Amino acid sequence: MTFGLYVPKRFSAAIDGSGKDSVPVLFWLSGLTCDDTNFAMKAGPSAFAAAEEAGITICMPDTSPRDGVPNVDAYDLGIGASFYVNATEDPFRKNYQMYTYITEELPTLLETNFSIGKDGLRSIAGHSMGGHGALSIAMKDPSSWVSVSAFSPICNPTACPWGEKAFTTYLGNVDAGKAHDATVLLSAMDDPCFDEILIDQGNKDEFYPDQLLPENLIEAAKKSGQKITLNMRNGFDHSYYFIASFIGSHVAFHGPRLAKKQAEVAAWSQAITDFSTAGKPIKCKAKVARAAKQPMCDEEVTVDPPKAGEVRVKVIANALCHTDIYTLDGHDPEGLFPCILGHEAGCVVESVGEGVTSVKPGDHVIPCYTPQCCEASCIFCQSPKTNLCPKIRSTQGAGKMPDGTVRFHDKDGKPIYHFMGCSTMAEYTVLAEISCAKISKDLPLEKACLFGCGVSTGLGAVWNTCKVEANSTVAVFGLGAVGLAVIQGAKMAGASRIIAVDINPNKFKSACDLGATDCVDSSKLDVPVQQHIVSMTKWGVDYTFDCTGIVSVMRAALECAHRGWGTSCIIGVAASGHEISTRPFQLVTGRTWKGTAFGGFKSRRDVPKLVQRCIEGKLPIDHFITHRFDGVEDTTKAVDALHAGACLRAVVRY
Repeated sequence: MTFGLYVPKRFSAAIDGSGKDSVPVLFWLSGLTCDDTNFAMKAGPSAFAAAEEAGITICMPDTSPRDGVPNVDAYDLGIGASFYVNATEDPFRKNYQMYTYITEELPTLLETNFSIGKDGLRSIAGHSMGGHGALSIAMKDPSSWVSVSAFSPICNPTACPWGEKAFTTYLGNVDAGKAHDATVLLSAMDDPCFDEILIDQGNKDEFYPDQLLPENLIEAAKKSGQKITLNMRNGFDHSYYFIASFIGSHVAFHGPRLAKKQAEVAAWSQAITDFSTAGKPIKCKAKVARAAKQPMCDEEVTVDPPKAGEVRVKVIANALCHTDIYTLDGHDPEGLFPCILGHEAGCVVESVGEGVTSVKPGDHVIPCYTPQCCEASCIFCQSPKTNLCPKIRSTQGAGKMPDGTVRFHDKDGKPIYHFMGCSTMAEYTVLAEISCAKISKDLPLEKACLFGCGVSTGLGAVWNTCKVEANSTVAVFGLGAVGLAVIQGAKMAGASRIIAVDINPNKFKSACDLGATDCVDSSKLDVPVQQHIVSMTKWGVDYTFDCTGIVSVMRAALECAHRGWGTSCIIGVAASGHEISTRPFQLVTGRTWKGTAFGGFKSRRDVPKLVQRCIEGKLPIDHFITHRFDGVEDTTKAVDALHAGACLRAVVRY
């Protein structure tokens, strides 16, 4: 991967490894036929002087197609960035994956190797098609970017000749491009996504009337109240001279916003290293579930100090999982109320109880609902066959700590139950030491939290529970976060065919991006889905995975497993009282039916390894985070996002 960097002198220590602070960065996205050098040569002097003054790095990625082919040498289609989408059509889909490059690969490389852009210190800008890329990328995921600006952007590409040609070529049709059209994205929003968006447009630009359409974007902004500053520059055209003339004002636009974010990160870092509360009760915000089928309440709770063998942690980020909603909706037979839900989180240790040796204040940990006591006398921990340590199972199921008491109390002093041994919908919580997986500090906790449940479960079902071999065939039922993790794990294991099954075809693109070779909308079939999959494969597939929690789907998954040796794995949790069934002949003819909890991973041993693989770029997970919110109180918005159907993981940062 090729890119250019301008780094202000003040950050030289940070990027050579001798500094620890994150470096703020402005991503510059070039237009149709531009590489990483064009901006640097033509607008660099003005841009770099402004960046030095503002104290921000400028990253200039080369967005040429991967491996140099296929090379379509036409300015209105481009040998460059494929309109900053991930192409799905041949012959482009192998080489043109620029959306992922800009949003995942390059940020990860910069964060890992240079400390650039960590903690969300990223803004984005661009010109022409790069302006389109900046606007659409920022609007698709506003929480990942501090600010956005553009020069002469293609504002409504599905309504202009350039976009129509590009989206048809790269995505198969114009409608598919609506997911990457800033005007379409903005028109669907109810609230502003940024405090302000800055756009500069020359009134002598030859492409202005027919291709760029900034007025459409301005009109779309009215619904959400998004502020857009459109500067019409008299006498300027589409050239780099235009950019060089005004790039300073764009850098000055982003600089203070990045500085404000940097100050917030510094304050946050200071807050999580304040350990003066050790041994004292802490009052903090929490979402309290008072009863099943009732909205959670925002309350101030008291969190007691940890007792022997316990750890009190500050929750930094919590990802909402369907299991939380399953319990809130009254489907969990062990559900107790009032309680504090949440079990997929990234935390910093605040204090430890007597006898705790495996973690200390300041350590980063992931709470694990499947503990690992590691005791020599525990036949479960010592066996390679299972990860189901029963050490604290009885008290955890009763909503209490291992000594049979609770650490949460409401404003009236009444007890509040724990949930799955985690209870991470609070700013602080108390965990058993054997439920704490200590991880590297090099992965932001808002990402690391995903390894607390769903992603680990899906990957482990493939790698541990079923041990899927290379060239195996796989079918995955249910394309939520767990199902997509199964697909990702199967692809990494070398599966030759992966059939993705769901009743929502909008999920198929994500499945294909992660490795699915076939997609089946089971709601459109005239025959049972298991019969359809057997007809696709003659004898069924080697491995099937249910990620739905629906018992009829569990049966379907079993019955399309390969005759003679097929294995079907149940991952989804069914509602209380539901039972599975099939004809015994399905098992007599060689199929195996099994289940998995936390993907068979031994939590304290294996979660740190997953995190390290992610840090090394071998296990990407950014694609699972579709929504981000701030503050415990915004957990309600995360619940709404999950119910809306387009959410994989909503991460709430505390």
